[in-house]
Amino acid sequence: MFHGSGLFAFLLMVLEWTRPGLSSPLRPICDRRVLDHYIKEAWDAEAAMRACKDDCSSATNFTVPLARVDFGVWEAMNIEEQAQEVQSGIHVLNEAISSLQAFNQTDVIQSNIDATIRNIVSIRQVLRSLSIPEYVPPTSGGEDKETQKVSSISELFQIHIDFLRGKVRLLLASVCHQGVS
Repeated sequence: MFHGSGLFAFLLMVLEWTRPGLSSPLRPICDRRVLDHYIKEAWDAEAAMRACKDDCSSATNFTVPLARVDFGVWEAMNIEEQAQEVQSGIHVLNEAISSLQAFNQTDVIQSNIDATIRNIVSIRQVLRSLSIPEYVPPTSGGEDKETQKVSSISELFQIHIDFLRGKVRLLLASVCHQGVS
């Protein structure tokens, strides 16, 4: 009996969404839990990197995006500008984390690096599913003003978390809200 009632409820929802004049339902990708899942993955990788003191040291500085958000500036930007900033930051993070593969790492560290790269690929897919254009690097060679340098692998992974919790979350909220209203 319960299986039939679940099917009936599902059919009612579909019929309600297909009525003329109604907006489409909230896209599943806009569910806050989707990004929360990726943030948790990033958090787990950062915790593992923080725990491996000596094996996770690096003599290299890493260029990372600025993760802090100036809300006045952010809110003054249109969604396209916000999307460009997020895509640019994801590109910079991907470059920095991918550069770690050149170092001779333990299997545990390498698995966290691989998981973080997969995390970034997944975030890019989320953005693509929301029709946010891919990042196109500028043709001029100068360094981006929206970056900073960090000196440790754990700092690099912390920036990844902060960037997801800050700018990526704000962009997704704007895009998803715009799609519903």
